[in-house]
This record gives sequence, structure tokens and C-alpha cells, in this order.
Amino acid sequence: MAAPGKLVVLADEAALARAVAAYFIATALDAIAARGRFDVALSGGSTPKAVYALLAAPLAETALTWSRVRFFFGDERCVPPDDPESNYKTARDGLLEPLGIDATQVFRMHGEVEPAVAARDYAAVLRAELGPAPVFDLVMLGMGPDGHTASLFPGTDPLTDDDALVRAPWVEKFSTYRITLTPRVINAARTVAIAAGGAAKAAALHEVREGTYDPTVHPIQIVNPHDGELIWFVDEAAAGALSHPV
Repeated sequence: MAAPGKLVVLADEAALARAVAAYFIATALDAIAARGRFDVALSGGSTPKAVYALLAAPLAETALTWSRVRFFFGDERCVPPDDPESNYKTARDGLLEPLGIDATQVFRMHGEVEPAVAARDYAAVLRAELGPAPVFDLVMLGMGPDGHTASLFPGTDPLTDDDALVRAPWVEKFSTYRITLTPRVINAARTVAIAAGGAAKAAALHEVREGTYDPTVHPIQIVNPHDGELIWFVDEAAAGALSHPV
């Protein structure tokens, strides 16, 4: 089965990061022009670090009115905000602090509190800031070698507790809870960008885009915005097992 969404193949992970950063800026400019602000859900993983460095560079700084950007998170580890594993800390250190983003523009998941409470509280934040049916301008996602995205992992129906907007699943492979947006929120976005780089992602990308549709095995297959755009940014290494990479 062919997966939905446009596929963009870049030469390597550096080119992938540049493409994602450029897409971020273009999408933000369009949103600000149309609605006066840009609401984005950031992702974890290694690729965002390179993207953040590019966005915080002087050229990018002049491209956007950063005071019009509001930052949310697609998922979080159940750790304090200063923990090296924290997605918030990665964004804070690489993007938010270098750009001098005001704290009122940042809405983090509170990974240091009881997971179910953190999930419930973040759902309340989304409803308060984005309305009863939250719509992001951009949701940034990655894909793990096992086909997971955000903190939707194999072995469980990703639509579990979908109406809750945010849930706190137990992730058996890491023996811990995570906090994550549900597909309902992800698929309501105006744009969703998935970034996947490296040969370790090749087998999963092949199965996700060309194999059997089963989101309990590859949760990222559930990502398919209802009325928005879905775009995949991958490098040649990650695309190496695809039959038709372009």
C-alpha cells in the first residue's frame, strides 16, 4: 500500500535538516500572513537539533517575526525539564533561548508530574489555546526504526484514547510512560512534516510506505491529515529500500 503524503528525498542528513528548516520558515510565513500567528508542535529526536541550529542562525532570525510563533510539543519523556532526555530541553537549548523566545510563547508538556495528570493538563492547554478541536499550523514528527512516531509505539492501537487529545502510554520497550498527542490532534493539523534520516530507518520506511497497512505495527501509518498537507523529508540512506523513492 502506498502511504499518503509527498516524499522529498535529500542527499544526506545535513540536506534533510536544511529542507525541514526551510519548510518550517515557509509554513510559518504563510500562517502569519493568513492568521497573524504560527502554532507549531515540535518533535524530539536527533534531526530537530540540526533544524533548531539552522532556525536560530542569523539568516533565519530575520526571516520570521518570532513573536508571532507559539511553540507546543508533540510528545515528551517523563523527566524534568532540565533532564538531557527532555524534548523541551532540546528545544530550549537549541532554539528557544538562542532566539530569546518569551516564556508566554512556549507551552511545554510537564514530564516531571504524574503522566496521566500531565496528559490531562496538556489537553486542557490545547483546548484553551487552540480551541475545543485544536488545529496546529504545523506538526513536526520523526519516525523511529520501529515505525513509531511521537510517542505512539508499536503494539497498541494508536487510536486508543484518541478523543483525549493527549495520552500517557506505557512504553514497554523503555519501561516508562511517555506523553503524546493523539492522532486526532496530529491529523487535524494544516500541515504535518515527517523527517527520517539514516540507513537505520530504511527498513521501516519501506514497510510504512510500501507494506501492509497496520498502525498497531507501524503507528506512523495512522498519520494522514484530514484537510491538510503531509510531507515526508527523508535522506537517500533512509530511502534506500524504497521501490520508487522519487
